[in-house]
Amino acid sequence: RATGACWGAGESPARVAKPKTEERVRGQEQESTTEHLLACCYRDCCPPSPIRMSETGLEEPSSQESFSDLWNGLQSLSPPMLDNGPDTWQPDLERFLLPDSMEIDIFPQANGYMLVPEPNSVLPPEDTFSAEANSVATSSIVPSTEDYPGAHDFRLAFQQSGTAKSVTCTYSPELNKLFCQLAKTCPVQMKVEGVLPPGALIRATAIYKKSEHVAEVVKRCPHHERTAEPVDDTAPPNHLIRVEGNQLARYTENANTRRHSVSVPYEAPQVGSDSTTVLYNYMCNSSCMGGMNRRPIVTIITLETKEGQLLGRRSFEVRICACPGRDRKMEEESSQKKLMGKSGSSKRAILDVSQAVVPENHKKRVTSSDEEIFTLQVRGRQRYELIKTIHDALELQDYIPQQQMEKIKQQKQLKSRKERDLVAPKKGKRLLVKDEAQDSD
Repeated sequence: RATGACWGAGESPARVAKPKTEERVRGQEQESTTEHLLACCYRDCCPPSPIRMSETGLEEPSSQESFSDLWNGLQSLSPPMLDNGPDTWQPDLERFLLPDSMEIDIFPQANGYMLVPEPNSVLPPEDTFSAEANSVATSSIVPSTEDYPGAHDFRLAFQQSGTAKSVTCTYSPELNKLFCQLAKTCPVQMKVEGVLPPGALIRATAIYKKSEHVAEVVKRCPHHERTAEPVDDTAPPNHLIRVEGNQLARYTENANTRRHSVSVPYEAPQVGSDSTTVLYNYMCNSSCMGGMNRRPIVTIITLETKEGQLLGRRSFEVRICACPGRDRKMEEESSQKKLMGKSGSSKRAILDVSQAVVPENHKKRVTSSDEEIFTLQVRGRQRYELIKTIHDALELQDYIPQQQMEKIKQQKQLKSRKERDLVAPKKGKRLLVKDEAQDSD
């Protein structure tokens, strides 16, 4: 009866039991989900012992209110993550650290990137060209162009070529100047004595020759800088000097002076040879506006160690033009004329001094010998008569006045003209006299 009274009038037991059954199913699902989440979270930190309802003192859940009892019962468990209350989680991080062999380090590189090596990886070797800042050729504001052979007798050599118009590269020993075309191969031979230190390199730097331009950096003109370059060319577009056929060439720009240079490792000469050759290219004309602009340049070739210590230095002037053979011939000729002009001027000065002294002595001799008498011995009667006639004429000239001498000369000229007029050619045109003017009509 009590049960029936609880149901009330008009209610069946089936309708009342249905909500209780749904609540029981929801409670079981929530409890199973909670157990699964707790097992996943604490499994790596401190594996807990399997939670049994008998250990917690709870019986098999039969309603939704049993979940709160289960959650409150977890506070009595021993894991260390609930030290500060149920709302704070402090996991044991030591269990998540990697072993010593898997530690990750960050290594800063010169190019500005951060590289993370793989576990148990080997660091790359140090770069042999890391001493760019210590290079004397690029770090000096005014680099030296004086030749310095050093202890290894460093020197340069060029291939012999003439002044023909077809040559693309020619060297003048008289001017110590290289003439070449744009982007053409210029072989330069390097010769040394003895064994160089390991890691030695050869550096090429271009500077302006004149003192008013030496502080500026030699660059390509904007036009050639924007031209298309080969795909495999790793050189910066504004660098003037490049190395051909060497993949180890390194193009650098000094951080202080901004000078450009290209360096290659030194290679020992091959068997049967006493030199090693480096192929250089000049990528802009000397007459380009916005670039060199007809300003002469000098190329400095230095032999250095990997730390930047100077072992040897050589330099030569360079002209990049359309016709190297013609320009070399013209400059050599002008140089020779300048040398001849200097030597000729000194000779003229000597002659002028001697000529200025001689007339004074000559006048003194003439004035002092007017009244002196000299004796001249002549061999042969004919010579004697000829010299005597000349002597009599000179003596007579001294006694005759000057006006009368002029009249005698005019009479002789008229007489000679009349004689020529009488002698006429038998055929042809009339003979012309030297003093007679030609008829213009």
